[in-house]
Amino acid sequence: MRRLVRSFWILLAIIFLLEAWLWDHLQPLIGWIVERIPLKAIKRKFAAWINDLPPEATVIVFFVPLVLLFPLKLVGMWMIARGDWLGATGVLILAKLLGLGITAFVFDVTRDKLLLIAWFRSIYDHVMAWRDWANATIEPIKRRIRRWVRMFAPRRASRAVKLLLRIRRRAHAAS
Repeated sequence: MRRLVRSFWILLAIIFLLEAWLWDHLQPLIGWIVERIPLKAIKRKFAAWINDLPPEATVIVFFVPLVLLFPLKLVGMWMIARGDWLGATGVLILAKLLGLGITAFVFDVTRDKLLLIAWFRSIYDHVMAWRDWANATIEPIKRRIRRWVRMFAPRRASRAVKLLLRIRRRAHAAS
């Protein structure tokens, strides 16, 4: 039972870190895409509009992308109900990536205002603490995986194979 609970927490940490990784890597990508959009005046007006909003109204702006992408997620669920698993998976992944990317962009613009709200600041601090916990939980596993990858890297593969063959011969000799 204890092993099952530990496995659950490790899986939760991996999922959380995957979300954090996507957030970190999509934010610059969305920023790059937005920079390529030839509507700089509109982007500047959006940022200025956000700056003029009170912090409480900024929360609504932060959640708008999630609400706007909800119909896309419903389409994915409808596709699952019809048995189109591959299409549904694509739609749901697209919705997830768009949601994370756009939310990362909007959060980047609204962060300072949002962090002025005490309850949002508290949630943000908790999420950052969970992220640190997830990294600490997964780090030993990542080290172990890196060690195995290094052991079987192409330049060391012959040494690793020789080691495995030696272990196999010893095991057969002992039996």
